[in-house]
Amino acid sequence: MVSISSISQTAALIGDLARASMLAALMDGRALTATELAHIAGIAPQTASGHLNRMADAGLVARERQGRHRYHRLASPAVARMIESIMSVAADLDTASVSSRPPVPVTGPRDKALRYARSCYDHLAGQLAVEMTDSLIEFGRIELSSDGGALTEEGHRFLRSLGVDLDAARHRASSRGTRRVFCRPCLDWSERRLHIGGALGAAMYQCYLDNGWIRRAAGSRAVTVTPHGQQAIRDAFALTRPVFPSDLK
Repeated sequence: MVSISSISQTAALIGDLARASMLAALMDGRALTATELAHIAGIAPQTASGHLNRMADAGLVARERQGRHRYHRLASPAVARMIESIMSVAADLDTASVSSRPPVPVTGPRDKALRYARSCYDHLAGQLAVEMTDSLIEFGRIELSSDGGALTEEGHRFLRSLGVDLDAARHRASSRGTRRVFCRPCLDWSERRLHIGGALGAAMYQCYLDNGWIRRAAGSRAVTVTPHGQQAIRDAFALTRPVFPSDLK
């Protein structure tokens, strides 16, 4: 059982402004150097290294060395889910504090691009991800609830036809030490409906990138959909109502 002391120590680590800034920057799944994270947090590289050492010792951050460079990333999907949940609660509290009147629920990030489509560590989130998930459920390709999820036979055929590497996703989920669920429902921060996480969500996200359907936005968790991707996603998922920003103009 997790001790109260452990909870307090983890909260204290995340509660520092510089460390929170660095963890938030790693939420798009990239690995960054201490210098890059120092710039994001507005602190000296030496100070950033000290913060990263503490977070690495606590299991929040993992390090990877390539040549002369050392890169830092979130240690696990569980850490990403924790940060995403804190962001969600913080956004609600911030909305409630701006007015003494009952607040109108404005969930998730205020940035429209982030609300539309963003990376949630290693899978797709936002309005687009929810719409695509709804389509999979409607056509009987996935069974998803707040408790868990499973692909149907039709879902296997469909995702393989798109190029999703399901074998790699299952291997990733079953590998010892990963503690990764194959198909996990993820409550979307902005839409407050479910999208697909877990090893399956990561494999789908990678497929969309490999297919050229989406691109990561520089310096942001926002994800843009290419013109080719708009048509491909619309056709594959049978999306009929406007979901792409260009449709709303």
